[in-house]
Amino acid sequence: MRASVLSDWLAQRLDRGNGQPIYRQLHRLLQQAILSRELPAGSKVPSSRLLAQELGIGRNTVTQVYEQLVLEGYVSSATGRGTFVADSAPDEIVGAPEADTVDALNAPNAGSAQTPASSSSPVLPQARRALSTRGARLIAGAGVSKRQWGAFMPGVPDVTKFPARVWSRLHNKYWRRLRPDLLTYAPGGGLAALRHALADYLRTSRSVRCTPEQIIVTTGIHQSVDLAVRLLSDPGDVIWTEDPCYWGVRSVLHVSGLQSRPIAVDDEGIDPSPDDLAQPPKLMLVTPSHQYPLGMVMSLARRRMLLEYARQNQCWIIEDDYDSEFRYGSRPLASLQGLDTSGQVIYVGSFGKTLFPGLRIGYLVVPEALAESFATASAELYREGQLLQQAMLAEFIAEGHFTSHIRKMRTLYGQRRQTLLDAALQRYGDALPAVGGEAGLHLVMQLPEGSDDRLVAAAALERNIVVRPLSGYYAQPALAPSGLLIGYACVPDEQIAPAFNTLADAIDATLPQFA
Repeated sequence: MRASVLSDWLAQRLDRGNGQPIYRQLHRLLQQAILSRELPAGSKVPSSRLLAQELGIGRNTVTQVYEQLVLEGYVSSATGRGTFVADSAPDEIVGAPEADTVDALNAPNAGSAQTPASSSSPVLPQARRALSTRGARLIAGAGVSKRQWGAFMPGVPDVTKFPARVWSRLHNKYWRRLRPDLLTYAPGGGLAALRHALADYLRTSRSVRCTPEQIIVTTGIHQSVDLAVRLLSDPGDVIWTEDPCYWGVRSVLHVSGLQSRPIAVDDEGIDPSPDDLAQPPKLMLVTPSHQYPLGMVMSLARRRMLLEYARQNQCWIIEDDYDSEFRYGSRPLASLQGLDTSGQVIYVGSFGKTLFPGLRIGYLVVPEALAESFATASAELYREGQLLQQAMLAEFIAEGHFTSHIRKMRTLYGQRRQTLLDAALQRYGDALPAVGGEAGLHLVMQLPEGSDDRLVAAAALERNIVVRPLSGYYAQPALAPSGLLIGYACVPDEQIAPAFNTLADAIDATLPQFA
């Protein structure tokens, strides 16, 4: 490419209206020309004065770009001789660009506003590799929402009611009396003070049998399950999951290499068939206190059956004690772990629903024989920190603020639950029954058989209402019952009825029988 041709090529591709600095565009385009061998090794580039004149830009801009290319090894400069493409240009190191890269470079819009503004270098073949099978599977099944607040986002507590003044006092206290050991990595298992406070709380409120040493502090349910799966199973092992189940945990299992076997639930919880029982899994993942998302409670008979089956077959049970603190009209139920006499249960909990999701503190309670291994593995794999947060939380619990907050929020959420039920009853009567509302932060509204709950959820989102389609929680969504998960915890009382009417408008617009 001759100097005059290069100037024309650059002039066609510089876009002075896309908001990206000319310096950055010119730098990227020259890199592309060198990598594609449009400017072969040894060829001379125009002087900074000439190129600036032909492009109508400042000479200092061109000089700055040339200096950067020299530093990066794309070109070399000799006083009195000019600037040349270096013999050791990057394309000789990483390999020539693939044909589609060269074609893209020669395309009329190459380097224009269509190129992402965040890119300062050409996209190399290595950067365009496809995701792994595991990664692609994770992304394809991702259930995370872009919205994390507002009507009717399931699973989100009312963070505006969090006792911020108490938390701020503790925050200031620890920063004023700062200890260096609270700013380093966490010891294996977490801060001792928090483990002691948790042990006391779990023994009294959840009937969990444990010592502080059996508690492993994590960043939440996902990490807790991930740690348990890594230490207690190998790729290819089978894990039973409830069907339906929480999509987030299902994603953790998908990338772990385990074979997930969905087990249907009935009114008593997970309900393995004789064929299922004939093939014992390595692990089971259950939500006995409040099945997610349907809300049923595992019966005592079913709990005893699972524990005995796990003992006889040396299976591990991971108990996700989801939303156990929020029951309306009855006391919170005792944990499955509290009934375990053979050390087969891994108990998992979190503060994401009871305090606020952004706290990112959860925990496991493991059998005593596994405690040291889990603590070591946690420190080895995750290099935990957040010791200041853990210290604050320990004192928050010890001073009684945690149990007080739970009592307050249980009353508030119970009122909001009833307001939502009343709004649904007023609009639809018994036509769209609600289930699972006796505990937790959401209820499930059943839709008529054959309805597409994904279309209803999409129509609601167009009206600024967030609900989740129930079918997405099943292993086979196409065969699943249709329904909507409706969260009420983070919706102010006075907004629940109007917001539900907006949701109802979306239902009516999507389902012909309600039009």
